[in-house]
Amino acid sequence: MIWIVPAIGLVLLLAAALVFCIAPGKMTPEAKKTSKHFYGLNCAHRGLHTQDKQVPENSIAAFEAAAKGNYGVEVDVQLSKDGQVIVFHDDDLKRMCGIEARVNSKDWQELSTLQLHGTNECIPLLTDVLQVLGDAPVIVELKIARPYNDKLCEETLKILREHGQTWCVESFDPGICKWFRKNAPDVLRGQLSRRPKNMEGLTYTPAFLLGNLLTNFISRPHFIAYEKSRHPLTVKLCRAMKPMNVIWTVKPEHDIKKCEKENDTIIFEYYTPAPRFK
Repeated sequence: MIWIVPAIGLVLLLAAALVFCIAPGKMTPEAKKTSKHFYGLNCAHRGLHTQDKQVPENSIAAFEAAAKGNYGVEVDVQLSKDGQVIVFHDDDLKRMCGIEARVNSKDWQELSTLQLHGTNECIPLLTDVLQVLGDAPVIVELKIARPYNDKLCEETLKILREHGQTWCVESFDPGICKWFRKNAPDVLRGQLSRRPKNMEGLTYTPAFLLGNLLTNFISRPHFIAYEKSRHPLTVKLCRAMKPMNVIWTVKPEHDIKKCEKENDTIIFEYYTPAPRFK
């Protein structure tokens, strides 16, 4: 029986360590004020693009359509070779532009002429997208840009502050969220994640840690943006701590009502819901 007390102590210690790792951050008054604009909001994933690709994702046409529908919007940002903040999802240009090259190997002048899925739409700057969106709330996903993460964060924040509309930031990279935690604590920030087996480009250990939100001690996110899938236990525990919960990407074939019931914000594509569900 002597071993029972140390064993209980070890269990409690491990439980405390787990809670420390996955706990979300406490919102500042400014972040809390921003969050109110996103509760119950449907956000068009990469703009209101179409499945037939006639209106491409992350295009001016897609963002114009989203703004016209009074939706919130999710956009992806990264840096061009010459340090311009562009709106584009992939690391390379193959899928969207048919070119075998990395995005950060081209300067803005080159990128601005590339057509998206063979349409007349081209890769836009973040400043151009924000101008089109007007007052629409925007979730800005900062793509991983090592070793240029800091520059991406600095330039994106500068643009967003100058524009002045309602916005928040998110990233798969806990280091990017940490940058905002340290340098812009007033900004509403979110940790993007998905099930470890669905993590692309990551080895087992970082995929396991990120997919189970065990990196939250780095980012201390105000909201969790988790993919539409079954949640690991650690994600359920984190959600029980009442962060703002965002789900991506909800599609017509999903149980939309259930998604609306269980989440605070929805990132959607390929259907046109009401702008708000709460």
